[in-house]
Amino acid sequence: MNKPIPLDIEIPLDAKRYIISETDEKGKITYCNDYFIEVSGYSQKELIGKPHNIVRHPDMPSIVFKLLWQTISSGKNINAVVKNLAKDGRYYWIFTEFEIRKDTDTGKIIGYHASRKNISKHVIEIISDLYARLLEIEKHDSIDASEKYLLDFLQEKGDDIDFSNIMEEIHRFY
Repeated sequence: MNKPIPLDIEIPLDAKRYIISETDEKGKITYCNDYFIEVSGYSQKELIGKPHNIVRHPDMPSIVFKLLWQTISSGKNINAVVKNLAKDGRYYWIFTEFEIRKDTDTGKIIGYHASRKNISKHVIEIISDLYARLLEIEKHDSIDASEKYLLDFLQEKGDDIDFSNIMEEIHRFY
């Protein structure tokens, strides 16, 4: 008899492998590599055509995704640290590089490409504290209050903050 996998256990990632996915412009998965399938625990059939938030961990504050979508839908590439949830309840932290895919004839955004790799424990410790605080604010107040906290937090870190690319600014300080 197989032992059940304990929930809320971190999945160790191979530092030499990338988790790759592509989505359409609305965020539905159109491609996923074998490593994404392996780590997430979903089959290719379960992933293709589904919203990418199928792997969203409840520890992730909404403001992170709001800012991420604002950035990529405006045509800018972005990097982000994300905690994802596997099908079996385990999780994995990743550093994600989001790239815009455009129609070569029209220049219109047709989707997004994401390459994900493992991230150092030091960065996870720091960013998870910030994310936990943002999530707490969202639970007790609002996403707008969470965004204000984040902007104030970044303002305290330096005077030359690029508020048009807040996700990049978060990572600049870590």
